[in-house]
Amino acid sequence: MGTYRCCLFFTRKFKTAEAEPPVDLKQAFNNFTDGGPYMSPAQLMNFLNECQCGPGGTDKYNNNNNNNNTTTNGVLISEAEQIVNRVLQRHPIKKFGRNALTLDDFYFYLFSVDLNSPIDDTKVRQEDMNAPLSHYFIYTGHNSYLTGNQLSSDCSDVPIIKALKRGVRVIELDLWPNSEEDDVHVLHGRTLTAPVELIKCLKSIKEHAFSASPYPVIITFEDHLTPGLRAKVAKMVTQTFGDMLLIPEVECLQEFPTPEELKYRIIISTKPPTEYLKTKKRTKSKKSKSRKEKDSDDDEWGKEPSELTAEHLREYDEKSDSISSETEDEDDDSSDNEMQTSEYKRLIAIHAGKPKGGLKEALKIEPNKVKRLSLSEQALEKAAASHGKDVIRFTQKNILRIYPKGTRFNSSNYKPLIGWMHGAQMVAFNMQGYGRSLWLMHGMFRANGGCGYVKKPQFLTTPGPDGEVFDPRATLPVKKTLKVKVYMGDGWRMDFKQTHFDLYSPPDFYTRVGISGVPADEVMEKTKIIEDCWTPVWNEEFTFKLTVPELALLRIEVHEYDMSEKDDFGGQTCLPVAELKPGIRAVPLFSRKGEKYKSVRLLMRFEFI
Repeated sequence: MGTYRCCLFFTRKFKTAEAEPPVDLKQAFNNFTDGGPYMSPAQLMNFLNECQCGPGGTDKYNNNNNNNNTTTNGVLISEAEQIVNRVLQRHPIKKFGRNALTLDDFYFYLFSVDLNSPIDDTKVRQEDMNAPLSHYFIYTGHNSYLTGNQLSSDCSDVPIIKALKRGVRVIELDLWPNSEEDDVHVLHGRTLTAPVELIKCLKSIKEHAFSASPYPVIITFEDHLTPGLRAKVAKMVTQTFGDMLLIPEVECLQEFPTPEELKYRIIISTKPPTEYLKTKKRTKSKKSKSRKEKDSDDDEWGKEPSELTAEHLREYDEKSDSISSETEDEDDDSSDNEMQTSEYKRLIAIHAGKPKGGLKEALKIEPNKVKRLSLSEQALEKAAASHGKDVIRFTQKNILRIYPKGTRFNSSNYKPLIGWMHGAQMVAFNMQGYGRSLWLMHGMFRANGGCGYVKKPQFLTTPGPDGEVFDPRATLPVKKTLKVKVYMGDGWRMDFKQTHFDLYSPPDFYTRVGISGVPADEVMEKTKIIEDCWTPVWNEEFTFKLTVPELALLRIEVHEYDMSEKDDFGGQTCLPVAELKPGIRAVPLFSRKGEKYKSVRLLMRFEFI
């Protein structure tokens, strides 16, 4: 019984009721037990193979290398026994002689995040790790050293460590001379950000680089140094990383190595020193242009990150073949005219640069050389409108990095899908810029075991038989239909105070479910509001028709309705549709910052038709 104070002298009492298992769950239990009170391991195995795997589906306990006592590509009887034993361990006194599940046990199992997750977020598909780096979306940070906003927050190695522990594989460091010009600091130049020593960042990267993933970490330098300090950086990097550092045998790679070949390696990517000399004058001329744009992520969770529509994209001048001042955000070249040290240059494995002249020239594919090109989010939008197919062709062999516009002073983020739709490998995000855009980033990189490398769909890596490439704005037929049923939610009572959502009554929860992907697939739906209930039961089903399921993310948010104020936040998650496991699943929810709640979860069903 929950008691809430109303005014000064009165209290309101609400009965706390435990939600029963959904009807679908009861029916499944009865069907596979033939109406009996217990489900044996063999009956559980049949349920898992028939209802939780489905055509082409996978399950956490799937083991295709073992051909004993199982159906093909199915769940082993021994694995079903393991599940039964784990579920029965929850009883204070183990019931000897009953190696079977009751309906309550079955319900517990299906609503357990540890036993019945919606995706396999710990298993890397090894067979997918043998393509060139350009064939992957790579988990990428922007100004990875900043603790807060872009103008006055502290610089530290702490956000770098947090990013690496989350699985981020690309770390960006801005290199500047210290005040005495005898050492190298990392800071956001020409702002009030307090610097951190480069050597401290390098040592932290070495210590934590592979704590979440064995696949390569790429360090991108924004270099504002003198020739002497570049030589010092080369020495620091070499001594810190030793054999972990990838030093290319040739000046320019003809093809990128694979993530599998680069396991436990550190890769340096920046402009070769000669590039700074060539672009100095061009960069200075661009700085005369000012930008007066309002930051878009201005509410508590961020604006809806729906993708640009074809009409929006066409607002840009399709005849433009040049890159405007947005590109100056990435590198502000220092004024040295001396020859750069060979030690620094030879450490650069991935050569980087900004567009020189027209966009079409920048997107040219060189037959015997691969490179990394950087564009701002606005430049990408223009490129997508006027040269979309050229962008995709470029990213089939080369690496494209997208970074936030310079006016995002509060470290907010942009819409990642437009980058992914055009094959951009490095969609660089402010990892401290919490909101819906970052939730999508978290969702994308839950794929492939959270290793930080997600294989791009084949239509983004390989041209068609007639040389055609993918067009994100084309009208495509429905390729797959996803049916999502939201049964119920639980766990808020354990993770939140009684009055967190409402001072005078239990919360009124509702769930938003939808798709982020190509423009044709974008949609958000909403359940009814369940009033005064900590364990809401919705039992609502939604159908999503997907034209490009390979790029689709399932968005899930729970909110608490508030009649007089803004609705309260109750949890969120994003899941890659391509890795969803069919069947009834326990879906864990996360905070605004992407931290997993201990208890809050939803019971949902996923079905592909």
